[in-house]
Amino acid sequence: MVNIDLFLKEFLQKLDETFPNRIWFVGLQGSYARGEATDQSDLDVVVILEELTHQDLERYGAMLDTLPHRELICGFVSGRRELMNWEASDLFQFYHDTLPIRGSLDALLPKLDAVAVNRAIRIGACNLYHGCIHNLLHDKSEDMVRGLYKSASFVVQAICFRQTGHYVRRQSELRELVSGDDRRIVDTFLHLKAGGEVSFREMSEQLFNWAKTWIEKTGE
Repeated sequence: MVNIDLFLKEFLQKLDETFPNRIWFVGLQGSYARGEATDQSDLDVVVILEELTHQDLERYGAMLDTLPHRELICGFVSGRRELMNWEASDLFQFYHDTLPIRGSLDALLPKLDAVAVNRAIRIGACNLYHGCIHNLLHDKSEDMVRGLYKSASFVVQAICFRQTGHYVRRQSELRELVSGDDRRIVDTFLHLKAGGEVSFREMSEQLFNWAKTWIEKTGE
């Protein structure tokens, strides 16, 4: 597994050399941020520059190519002004799932109101509903089922926040704070994440019905 502290030290050094005095924020997302990383985990790095140009993207890509574990590096890159004008429902997950390494995302907090949380749930449920139907009728892919349940687990995080006011990063802790169908979604995701088999029909039906319910609930 990657030594995340050593990786970030080298990453920040290269980033400072590539974009001197232009870095607004650096953060970490995903399993390394949650302390749940495995050998296969991506290195999800967030980089926000004061201003981002196409040429900056080319320079950033070239910088990444000089780093170890290049095949694992992914993440989010943006200019500050673009981020500040981003869709608020996306920013809800982005803010809570990002571990700050340098700088702060607190400037986003005024945008993360109850409307944004509700939209995060509704848009997530709508996307899952569509994805589930498409997969049932066309792709019929077990890998797609795994991906859909991963996305659904993020929606449950937003549901939990709406119900409790607390954002829970770790799925193993999240399942203890939700119940009923929401807990079953988390349990299925954890089963699949651990390498469990896909029961295509049953899992698809469960996800379809769950997404349908939350579309109706958030539309009330």
